[in-house]
Amino acid sequence: QVQLVESGGGLVQAGDSLRLSCAASGRTFSRSFMGWFRQAPGKEREFVAAIRWYDGTTYYADSVKGRFTISRDNVKTMDYLQMNGLKPEDTAVYYCAAEGSGSLNYSPRGWDYWGRGTQVTVSS
Repeated sequence: QVQLVESGGGLVQAGDSLRLSCAASGRTFSRSFMGWFRQAPGKEREFVAAIRWYDGTTYYADSVKGRFTISRDNVKTMDYLQMNGLKPEDTAVYYCAAEGSGSLNYSPRGWDYWGRGTQVTVSS
């Protein structure tokens, strides 16, 4: 089994920054993409960002492009989501995810493993 554990969430003010981390452990699997999704109360889980593991190519939702940066550490098998210029509408539970099929899926259904999530709250 593969375990993903997120950390770094919290309560911040609009304009502040946070860095989320995702640590992967458990059995070795061939991850193609690591990514972040978020889910606000009453809304569906939505894609935020992803990184292709072998070459570091990144992908972002339009709502976070230019403000959020996803990165990875191959040695530590971790990935990070640096969030700058946070807005109240970024408030959500943020989930780390991993998938091994080789195709990026912007829907949560295409991802194989999930963390339990970390709360990010941005006050105005």
